[in-house]
Formats: sequence, structure tokens, C-alpha cells
Amino acid sequence: MTTYQRRVLIVAILASFISFLDGTVINVALPAIERELGGGLAGQQWVVDAYLITLTAVILLAGSLSDAYGRRRVIFWGLIGFGGASVLCAIAPTDEFLIVSRGIQGIAGALLVPSSLAIIISNFDGPKRARAIGQWTAWTSTAFLAGPLLGGVLVDFASWRLVFAINVIPIALTLWLLRGIHVEPPKPVKPQIDYRGAVLGVFGVGLPVFALIEQQRLGWGNPVVWGAMVIGVLAFAGFIWNERHVKQPMLPLSLFAVRNFWVGNLATVFIYAGLSLGNFLLTIFLQQVAGYSATEAGLASLPSTIISISLSTLFGTLAGKYGSRWFMAAGPVIGAVGWVLLSQVTPEANYLTQVVPGTVVFSLGLVMTVAPLTAAVLGAIDPERAGIASAVNNAVSRVAGLVATAAAALIVGDALTTGGFSRGAITTAILLVAGGVVSAIGIQNAKRPAKV
Repeated sequence: MTTYQRRVLIVAILASFISFLDGTVINVALPAIERELGGGLAGQQWVVDAYLITLTAVILLAGSLSDAYGRRRVIFWGLIGFGGASVLCAIAPTDEFLIVSRGIQGIAGALLVPSSLAIIISNFDGPKRARAIGQWTAWTSTAFLAGPLLGGVLVDFASWRLVFAINVIPIALTLWLLRGIHVEPPKPVKPQIDYRGAVLGVFGVGLPVFALIEQQRLGWGNPVVWGAMVIGVLAFAGFIWNERHVKQPMLPLSLFAVRNFWVGNLATVFIYAGLSLGNFLLTIFLQQVAGYSATEAGLASLPSTIISISLSTLFGTLAGKYGSRWFMAAGPVIGAVGWVLLSQVTPEANYLTQVVPGTVVFSLGLVMTVAPLTAAVLGAIDPERAGIASAVNNAVSRVAGLVATAAAALIVGDALTTGGFSRGAITTAILLVAGGVVSAIGIQNAKRPAKV
């Protein structure tokens, strides 16, 4: 890795880390925010959901902008927007002001996520690319460990407002490092924004995400929920029609003619649905049934984070050397074994004998999967389209997770019990195995990026 490539990788890691950190750090600050600004439970939910909805809704447009105008430029404006929104969150005088500011943060975060991976794809090739993706995965995973711990310290010993204000420090560092990244040369043909596709895409992704989130609070019978879902589905259908007929589409549908891209995204649906369902149920079970404190439940994810940090680079390197196929096939199956072990947990959920073994096995399977999956999906596409390709994969993983979480009640019932958790853990294992089977059958090694 050259000095320049190392700088690119650090920028990519920091840009993603900032976005991921803010998605995890907020949860521990919610009680303190509610005590000062009010808003009740609905207000706390919207402080979280406003960020998630806008990030997911805008991410396809952000990936398209990254391909059209360059990764460096999009990352720059994403950092500026995220920093400004963070300051607004830190000084928020009311709950409503904070919710709007969080929505702005989500839009800026959408600019950071696909561009950070796209800038790696643009500057690395072959085995070095897979290794770099492994390092990106390893270091960005620290956000999931650092978020709750950092947030807890700031809330307990200072103020919840510092949870947002502290973003200014890594943003300033990333902006300084970004100065050393080459500006991409202008394209020979001036990019044209697919405005109709952009609007349809935002509503077609954003409204179903809104419905999936709000149904947990309002129920599917609420007209706001089912109305948003219906309008969103129609908008998404219009988006697909538009992309088929417009001259310069925001999302070229020819991407899905590339085998590893569509197979990798199909595997992503099963794998990330399983991850989201299992982790959601485990966190609730440990607190509501086993009687863990919030901190103790959070520490249950510690093995996963440590294993990811330790081994993601290794498996990224191995995938670059031997191909992603068998890592994507074996990893989810090993992860499924971990969830089968967790399905045997008793109401007491002894941490060392019942939680740790399943969590460690699952985490090993997960770390075998994530970096090779990312390398296979993005490595199949020409680097010029890496922004939109990354955005698609990110959107697929988020929507799959939301659908699985929304369906949790159908699996476990109205109230989570030990039996309900066991059914959820087995369902998680089945979803992971499905992802492994899809990968084993469909993923091909050593494919050159396709021009689309």
C-alpha cells in the first residue's frame, strides 16, 4: 500500500466511522434528552428514526452524485453538512428542533457512506482492494463498540449535547486529510442529474422505510402507515420505470445484469435480515426476560466487535487471494450455528455458558462474511459506478433489516418469551443459511469488473 493509498483508506474509514458512530451513540443519550427537552417516548423514537429515514431515503441519490461529481467532492460536502447538523443538534432548544437536525444529519450521512467505499474501489485493485475493504470493515466496526461507551461517558459525566458536539473533532481531521486526496478529473460528458428519478427514488425508498418504522408504534391499520407504504411502493415502481427509459439514469438497471452484483445483493437480503432480527431479539430478551441491565446487554455484543476488529482484515485479504465465494458460503452457515446455540438459552441466560459461546461462533461467521461480501458486490462493477453500487447494497441491507424487525412480532408473538426468542433465533439461523446457499450457488470468483 502506497502512502497515498493509506491516506485514502484513512479518509474512507473516518468518513464512515462518523456516520456509523452517530447511529449507535444516540441510544444511551435518549433518556437525558427526554428529561431536558421533553417529547416523551414518541419524541425519543423520532430522534433516532429521523436520522435513519433520511439516510436511507437519500442514499441512492448520494451514490449517483458520487459517481457523477467525484468521491472527494461528495465526501467534502457530506462532512460539512454533517458537522453543521451536529452543531445544530448540540444546541437544540426543543425536541422538534433536534428531530429536524437529526434528519439533516441523515442526509449528510448518506453522502458519506457510499462515497467512502467508492473511493476505496477507485484507488485499489485486485487483492489489495479486498484487503483494504477488510481494514475498512474492521475499523468502522469500532463505531459499534465505541458508540455506546462514549455516549455513556459523555452523558454521565458531562452533557448529552457533547454526544453531537464531539463530532466536530473527527470531521475536522477528515477534512484536513481530504486536502491530500486528488480531485477527480472532470468527465468528458457533463453529468446530467436525473431529477425525476431522484424524487421518485427518495419517496420510493423513504416512505416504505417510514412505514416499516412507524408500524411498530401505530400499527398497520393506521392510514398514515399503510398510506405511506402504498405511495412508496407506487413511487418505487415509477422509479424503476423511469430508470428503464431515461437517457442518463440515476441507477443503471444494467448493474443487475452483472452476476456477482445481483447475487451478492440477494445474499445481502437474507444475511442482513438475519443479523437485524437476531440482534434485535437478543438485546430485548437479555433485558426484558433475563434481567440484564442496558449496559450488560450492550456488552453482549462485545465479542462480535472484538472479533470483527481482529479478523476483518485477514478475511478481506484471504478473499482477495482466493475469491469471495466460499467465505460468503461458509461464513453465514457458521453464523447460523451460533444462533442455534443461542436458541437453547434459558430464562436466566448465563452470560459465560449460554450467551458467549453462541455469540463467539456467530461473530466468527459474520466476520468471514462481511468483507468478502462487500468485495464481491463492489468488485464486480466498474469503479466508475462504485458509488451507486455501494448505495444499492447499503439500501438493500437497511431495508432487509427493517422488514425483518417489523416481522419479529409474527415470529415471537405479542410478548417476548424464552420460547419466542428460541423461534426467532432459529429463524435467524435459517435466514443466514439461505444467504450462504445463495452465495455458494451464485457467486463466481475472479470476475473482472463489468462495464455498465
